[in-house]
Amino acid sequence: MRKIGVMVCCIVVVLCHLTFLSAKRIMVADGQFPEALSEGQDRYRIVLITQDMQTPFWDKVAKGAKKQAEELGISIEIWGTYGKNQEDFLKNIDVAIQSKVDGIIIQGLDIPELKELTKVKASFHGIPIITVANDVPMVESLRRTYVGSNQYEAGKMIARELLHEMGREGKIVLMYDQSQEFYQRERMKGIRDVLKYYHNIEMIDAETVDSREQVIITTQDVLNKVPDADSFIAINANHLGPMLAEISKRSQVEPYHIYSFDDGPESLALLAQGKVDGIIEQEPEKMGEWSVRLLKEWLEGETVPLEKDGYFTKLNTLKSENQP
Repeated sequence: MRKIGVMVCCIVVVLCHLTFLSAKRIMVADGQFPEALSEGQDRYRIVLITQDMQTPFWDKVAKGAKKQAEELGISIEIWGTYGKNQEDFLKNIDVAIQSKVDGIIIQGLDIPELKELTKVKASFHGIPIITVANDVPMVESLRRTYVGSNQYEAGKMIARELLHEMGREGKIVLMYDQSQEFYQRERMKGIRDVLKYYHNIEMIDAETVDSREQVIITTQDVLNKVPDADSFIAINANHLGPMLAEISKRSQVEPYHIYSFDDGPESLALLAQGKVDGIIEQEPEKMGEWSVRLLKEWLEGETVPLEKDGYFTKLNTLKSENQP
């Protein structure tokens, strides 16, 4: 028994020695330990996903995001779709989640399918979601935060500007989507909260489907039913171009007070042409920069939790008479 005990001890010693040699050989392979990430080397991979690729507003969001990512040593990819293709937009988000990226910045889309992706799939994989420019309710999406305009305040700004130009009486047509995404509801609320105190102002709802053809049909219907309208507000800035095209067929646009926001593909061009009286200008490049920086701060535990109500960028009113 004593001999067996000695043999067992010898075997244990030999195995321990071999294990130590193997570990040492791995640790000093090539004569050095693995190097730490050098300063400036990409540490995180994030994705910015939009459904409005190659539009002036979203090009600026992407520009700001790329600039900030480069400064912070973050790898960023810009994914997007064209013409409000919801199916491809949702697919891009799903692919980003399955790819296990470190974080996702998305254009908020207030539909159940997106909320399911962010609330269930992204949360399950521990991937933080930040909405940019367009928000969705936090409790329904579990997004970490929002970066963009305070859309309620944007609505109030456009209503005050209209009162200044039109006066305290008249008929105002509000053009918006039937689905009324969250950002549109906020703009509408701001407008109504300002105008509701003026009893000689009539607000006329013009619901439409978000397609050029349907916006034209809705505008035709409004002009037939309300020929004495004084003002038009395109709550969804994508409606501005087709709405104006139809108004121009009926009459000159000069008699009307026409307002919208700068996140439509034709907004700024129509303002420069003098066809729009005023546009609420946002800070898309700042939105892109800020969202990337906040995502990095969350990933590194510097800012936890992020502000649930969001981080608001500045708003400004652009007038047609001030354009070069």
